[in-house]
Amino acid sequence: MLRIHFTDADLARVQVANRPDPLWEISFSLRRFQSRKGLWAYADWHRSAREALHAKGLAPVVRNVLRPLYPGGTYFPDFLTPGEASEGLDAGLEAILDIPRQRVLRELNILDRVNGAPAWTRQLPDAGPRKEFVRTVRNYYDVAIRPHGDHIQAHIDADRSARARDLLDGGTDRLLASLGPYMRWRRPTLEVDYCEDRDLHLQGRGLRLVPSYFCWGGPVSLADSGLPPVLAYPLRLPASRTDETDAHKPRAPLPALLGATRAVMLRATAAGATTGELARAAGVSAASATRHTTVLRDAGLLVSHRHGPVVLHTLTPMGAALLRASGQNPRTAPV
Repeated sequence: MLRIHFTDADLARVQVANRPDPLWEISFSLRRFQSRKGLWAYADWHRSAREALHAKGLAPVVRNVLRPLYPGGTYFPDFLTPGEASEGLDAGLEAILDIPRQRVLRELNILDRVNGAPAWTRQLPDAGPRKEFVRTVRNYYDVAIRPHGDHIQAHIDADRSARARDLLDGGTDRLLASLGPYMRWRRPTLEVDYCEDRDLHLQGRGLRLVPSYFCWGGPVSLADSGLPPVLAYPLRLPASRTDETDAHKPRAPLPALLGATRAVMLRATAAGATTGELARAAGVSAASATRHTTVLRDAGLLVSHRHGPVVLHTLTPMGAALLRASGQNPRTAPV
């Protein structure tokens, strides 16, 4: 178990990332190639990413270069997920290049002791091999993750909408308590199901929460407690992704969405809304609202996540684009 200890100052400095962290997503996505656990949730991505990597000739590089550095065990080097990646892939890769040689060597030694590391990794502390490695990471991201960026961002937005509601309804305590099922908030400690037993004292530094699309099976933190505290945690992916037949059902055509009721509901979804709130906005029953959200979801215009006793709906990039095309700003659309 990982026990994260908060002070009052830490509770005031809890943050939730507003977009996917590309280097954390690279790390977790590579693990999806190493384990069948949870593969049902990523079946479409897994198939398309494998095909694209093979087509680009990157499959051997993934197998021999990347996967050994991102093993599915208890440890992988912290230098692979620097905090600068919160500003985007370019910033994260530049940070990897700037990390001191001694730190890279130290973390690779830990990897070798814990999981074993191929001999070629001994070259990574040096500038030339590290630049080549960074190019490999960028190529993998461009082929396996970037094409799915809008889909991943939509799920991040849905999670943030749920966290924002918790924060407004019950403050940081409610936010931290909502992070289950792998975490339990027992003030002033967040207990996290973890692969090792240790304590992390925040000591006024706060905690950056990073929702991750590809994270599966439990949250992950940095191994070095001296680095800025980060906790990457898995999104609750919609249960509908478990149904392979649903994944291949034809989507509803856009003309089916042009009715007045669905237009009102789509505008209301811009700020994130529950089924009950959509029903009230459109003046229909809850059952009718559920049918309308099903059509909108099947058309790829919104995503739905169960959040406690309610279902929360948020726009996808396609839904936002449709609102913009109709003259509505998704950020300011009236509810």
